[in-house]
Amino acid sequence: MANNELSPKIRSTTVLLVRRDGQTAMAGDGQVTLGDTVIKGSARKVRRLSNGNIIAGFAGSTADAFSLLGRFETKLEQFQGQLERAAIELSKDWRTDKYLRNLEALLIVADKNDAFLISGKGDVISSDDGLLSVGSGSMYALAAARGLLRHTDLTASEIASESLKIAGEICIYTNSDIVIEEL
Repeated sequence: MANNELSPKIRSTTVLLVRRDGQTAMAGDGQVTLGDTVIKGSARKVRRLSNGNIIAGFAGSTADAFSLLGRFETKLEQFQGQLERAAIELSKDWRTDKYLRNLEALLIVADKNDAFLISGKGDVISSDDGLLSVGSGSMYALAAARGLLRHTDLTASEIASESLKIAGEICIYTNSDIVIEEL
């Protein structure tokens, strides 16, 4: 067995982005799990960047995510806050750089106009329906958000919050210590 197969896997997150009626909300839970043990319940996985004009959320290895967030901020500065250009350039670097290629994390980034999921495989994905999610409980949160978006008049922030609560009721790697940032 490879060494990493013997190590307990860190599972750490549900992050959900919801866009509705010109509003953008990103919510993240606080749970970090090592193997079958909760090791932290109040991690902050959603942050404001670029003088508060951009919100970012991450899933995966915390150290890797912080490294990527730092590089993303540098790209934002380099490209004068142009979210899409910074996301594409980070994705290119992430895919081709020998050090970055080994980082295990996913990012969701958003400003008032655009939102993208960025992966180390070179993906820069926008959403067709105003929803993006990453992390262990992301599919539960995404399903809940789709239902709430279609069948309620809740705000983007309310949908994000309720969806993470629902994910937390289903996914053992998600809790109800929710942080929400809005644009």
